[in-house]
Amino acid sequence: MGKILGAYVSPHPPIIVEEIGRGEEKLARETLDGVKKMALDIKEESPSTIILVTPHGPLFSDAIAISYEKTLTGSFWNFGRSDLEFTFQNNKSLVEDIANRAEKEDILMAKVDKNFSSMYGDVDFHVDHGALVPLYFVNKEYRDYKLVHITYGLLSPTELYRFGTLVQEAVLASDERVVFIASGDLSHRLNKSAPSGYSPKGRVFDRKIVEFLKNSDFEGIANFDLELAEGAGECGLRSFIIMSGFLDGFKKKTEVYSYEGPFGVGYCTAKVSLSEGGEEYRLLDNIEMAKKEEINNIREKEDEYVRLARKSLEYYLKYGEIMDVPKNLNEELLENRSGVFVSLKEDSMLRGCIGTIEPTKENIAMEIIRNAVSAGVEDPRFLPVEESELDKIVYSVDVLRKPENIDSIEELDVKKYGVIVSKGMRRGLLLPNLEGIETPEEQVNIALKKAGISPDESYSMERFKVERHI
Repeated sequence: MGKILGAYVSPHPPIIVEEIGRGEEKLARETLDGVKKMALDIKEESPSTIILVTPHGPLFSDAIAISYEKTLTGSFWNFGRSDLEFTFQNNKSLVEDIANRAEKEDILMAKVDKNFSSMYGDVDFHVDHGALVPLYFVNKEYRDYKLVHITYGLLSPTELYRFGTLVQEAVLASDERVVFIASGDLSHRLNKSAPSGYSPKGRVFDRKIVEFLKNSDFEGIANFDLELAEGAGECGLRSFIIMSGFLDGFKKKTEVYSYEGPFGVGYCTAKVSLSEGGEEYRLLDNIEMAKKEEINNIREKEDEYVRLARKSLEYYLKYGEIMDVPKNLNEELLENRSGVFVSLKEDSMLRGCIGTIEPTKENIAMEIIRNAVSAGVEDPRFLPVEESELDKIVYSVDVLRKPENIDSIEELDVKKYGVIVSKGMRRGLLLPNLEGIETPEEQVNIALKKAGISPDESYSMERFKVERHI
């Protein structure tokens, strides 16, 4: 029977590697102390296998990637140090068991090796810096381990947590002694010099994550607000969610070794210890039940516009055709015409959004019905929504008011107005009050990108208000 020895949270800034930082690593002294302490702890535990989840390997929207080569290699060549090379023996038997258990639970796995890379457009099969940075420090103290290298996918938190429980099952069914490392930085938006610019959500995100870790509140991590995480510009939450699932059912005690925010990026190091023989209730059922209750509460509060969008997509996926306009709708829906955008979210993540700038149908009701279907099955950024997902989808409807021409970006307000940019036949639109859009400049730049218009070209702008239904 396998044994879980513990788990660690580790950041992965290459600058803390001495050969790369060249003195700059000293600006992250607390982080250096934390990862070195992690390495000494792992040496003391002497695991036969380290399982590491990273954000920076092959990233898929619908699958979790797991390295499949017999021997895993990587280097810091893209940080100017190709001489810093690493080789690890892959624990292929454990990898196979994890992948098989996940696929039986309908969690798609991408088995990344040289063949996979050549089949899918030169996907990088090497070990990434999100793994190499923590393992650089581990290897200075201890090398007698096999590696399981996993890159999280952009799946729902519930799926990620469930995947973590499956990794746990595979470990306990093996003969391995395992340490788990959740690699991830916190917010990249802590100040104006940060890589992703400043957002006040950065410090809020970091404070909440560190607090959850200090309190061993892994249910809080698993149910974390994804919109806040996106606004903070982080790359660790999904690693931490998988770790939470991996530790599900065990009594846990967390020690936060360090937290600091040099370079405008939050770095946290922590150790999660397990009590001998201790067990807690399993959280997965609680998490799934909480999600169902949340959706039920949203459904109860739906107004006529949102309900119509939901019924439209549900009808289409069930019968394969566009539904008729229901009777007894309000006068505005039946008598007025307007452009309409319908947005779909699943676990707070965008799942589809399609709309019309100007009315194309006889009334707003028909506009909503058609655009709800388009958002579900025609948004080119996403795979079509499947009938099995309908119980998880949250809808919003934006009814556009008549646009008005503006002469300057100073006439925009990202909370109050959406923007339309035009150059000939090219048009791009961005709705108002979107998560993560803080300034008119950001709003216009995104609209220009959507339209395929260069910022250097001359273009016209319009602003518009919306009536948002959620």
